[in-house]
Amino acid sequence: MARYTFRLAAGCRSLPKGELSTHMPKEEKITLDGEVTEALPDARFRVKLENDLQILAYVSGKMRKFFIRILPGDKVTVEMSAYDMTKGRITYRH
Repeated sequence: MARYTFRLAAGCRSLPKGELSTHMPKEEKITLDGEVTEALPDARFRVKLENDLQILAYVSGKMRKFFIRILPGDKVTVEMSAYDMTKGRITYRH
């Protein structure tokens, strides 16, 4: 994606943030529930989704920050991108 930057002349006031933005809006994430089947190194987990798909998921930053523990057998909510259906982010532990 091309990102345009504009240089303002001396003495000109800056425009409000985002007014000259040319990038596309973010895509919506796909949110599914699943169950952790295996704990892997580096805070990654193998998760079996409710539609019987196995994905590789990592812990979101807020969950890591507040030391929320995830063990095999836990029910979790996973966010996935529409572009790569094999990886996801664990956002909530039930």
